[in-house]
Amino acid sequence: MRRHLPAALALVAAVGALPATATPAAARPGGCDRPVVGAGWYGDNQARLQRLVDDYGRCTPYRPDRHRPVAVFDWDNTVVKNDVGDATFFWLLRNGKVRRPADGDWSGTSRYLTAPAARALSAACDPLAAPGAPLPTGTREGLACADELNAVYGTGATRSGATAFAGWNHRTTEPGYAWLAQLMQGWTPAQVRSFAAAARTENLTAPIGAQQQVGSASVTGWVRYYDQQKALIRTLRTAGFDVWISSASPQPVVEAWAGTVGVRADHVIGIRNVVKAGTLTPHLQGCGSVPDGADSMITYIDGKRCWINREVFGVRGAAAERVGPPGRRQVFAAGDSDTDVSFLSDATALRLVLNRNKNELMCRAYDDADGRWLVNPMFIQPKPRKAAAYPCATTGYTGPDGTPGPVLRGDGSAVPDQQDTVY
Repeated sequence: MRRHLPAALALVAAVGALPATATPAAARPGGCDRPVVGAGWYGDNQARLQRLVDDYGRCTPYRPDRHRPVAVFDWDNTVVKNDVGDATFFWLLRNGKVRRPADGDWSGTSRYLTAPAARALSAACDPLAAPGAPLPTGTREGLACADELNAVYGTGATRSGATAFAGWNHRTTEPGYAWLAQLMQGWTPAQVRSFAAAARTENLTAPIGAQQQVGSASVTGWVRYYDQQKALIRTLRTAGFDVWISSASPQPVVEAWAGTVGVRADHVIGIRNVVKAGTLTPHLQGCGSVPDGADSMITYIDGKRCWINREVFGVRGAAAERVGPPGRRQVFAAGDSDTDVSFLSDATALRLVLNRNKNELMCRAYDDADGRWLVNPMFIQPKPRKAAAYPCATTGYTGPDGTPGPVLRGDGSAVPDQQDTVY
């Protein structure tokens, strides 16, 4: 992964928040082609994004070109509509690409998988294939296995309603998200990229609103890039921003999608398997104080902070788990979910939220304690207005043990309940 030199990391510390005024690039001495943010945004969001580009882009006269401001985007439902991890999982089931665990033990696919879930998966799937072999989940014979896998992945419960995962830190991992990467065991990263590329073709070709049959279930069968986000990424890159993707989908899957928006694989941070002898294992790479194989620090909430600090800013050890100084943080971030709240909060200049009615994220965005949050409806099939207030003062926050509580500001005060105003 590419690292920033210490001199470049002083960028944000030097310039701080967005200046109160800015000279349009086209009017600056010496001239410079001004990268322009395209249309299609809510309210004054286009103007605020344009100001970000003007104040931090390569045309700004007070910063040498080698000092590149960092922008980080979530992927699913931020750059695209719908979830590319889901799309790939459904493709794997339809095409029989999920393998029975090599040791025959489903509990080894996730340290958080419960005994009832392991037994349910074993009963539904083990008679269909030898250990380590692909399961025929795209056939009539494999229908029950496909349904059990889909239930555990999609609902966190077995078909009979038993809890499928237990005991995880709700701020650093989500076992259902991680399980998709873990189910890719036995394949090479290149093979997984090819599976994701095939799913990408199908989902981009399918009409908006299309459903597909997976096992006995009808599930979402389409994905679209958001034109506005593609254009924004292009504008930021043209302006000299160092643009990254941080996603809670598997690394090879996001790599297969991100190239279309001009983001290379070495600027993608997804869930990463430990690789052994060229193939993916069911264990995951760690970050910060979490070692490889502990499987407890993925790109999820505080885990996204850790992985961004590690991969973008070169921070190692437990320090990667903490909020860095302004000079070692992204100036811009974009996301749509509580999954993204930590790395969005870390952005020093501007934080773009696509409104999917996620409690903690919308509480922080609408509270807008420092004036750097902007909210936009989803560009395709936006959510209607949320009738009830977001429960910020009581249950908007989810603690490490899953217990709900109030969303707190930096000074310890509770964010008041917020009304939904951008929809």
